[in-house]
Amino acid sequence: MKAASAVLFDLDGTLADTAPDLADALNATLRAYGLDPLPFEAIRPHVSHGGIALVRLGFGMAPDEPGFEERRQYLLEHYRANICRRTHPFPGMEEVIKVLATRGIPWGVVTNKPSWLTEPLLHQLPLPATPGCVVSGDTCPERKPHPMPLLHACETLACDPTTTLYVGDAERDIQAGRAAGMVTVCALFGYLGADDQPRRWPADHFIKHPKELLQLMDNAHENADSRSFSALGGNR
Repeated sequence: MKAASAVLFDLDGTLADTAPDLADALNATLRAYGLDPLPFEAIRPHVSHGGIALVRLGFGMAPDEPGFEERRQYLLEHYRANICRRTHPFPGMEEVIKVLATRGIPWGVVTNKPSWLTEPLLHQLPLPATPGCVVSGDTCPERKPHPMPLLHACETLACDPTTTLYVGDAERDIQAGRAAGMVTVCALFGYLGADDQPRRWPADHFIKHPKELLQLMDNAHENADSRSFSALGGNR
């Protein structure tokens, strides 16, 4: 089978380390409502799950409780105003993007983050190349774990889903990638919580560092004549 036709990345916890700015937003919200801030280590595993998860963590509230939405909006507005103060690509990710650009392999971002946060973040994030597509949580009628956003990204890039890699750090990423027929790569360097069991997720591959993605792609290219790309799942 041919080598990878495209690579798609989740945003928070995969392409970029957004946890510091999201943790700052939660702690600013806690202070605004008279509560003590939480340690960063307690917040980090939750940031991939968005504002609802953060407010639930910080205030111990359910989304249907009075005051929940007010706190969530405060958090999101603070985050938008400070969206890229301490956020940066994960170490090694810039090199990955450079190699993809050099090889002419299209790449993109598929995230559940809403576009009004995704677009300013990517605009300010210091990346060596521009993504060929950006699919946010409100781009399509469905969000991950539904495969629609991933398939929409492939249509935009004019690439074959079966030879596209999707890299993510949450179970919904792997579920969406599998449902779209893609090669799924679990980013173990992402925002995994104590209760997460990523080795039980149906990922084709697992990487502990972004640059391992390049090795994975090189190995697939070398073995393309003898076995399919998606079958190279020896590190599952």
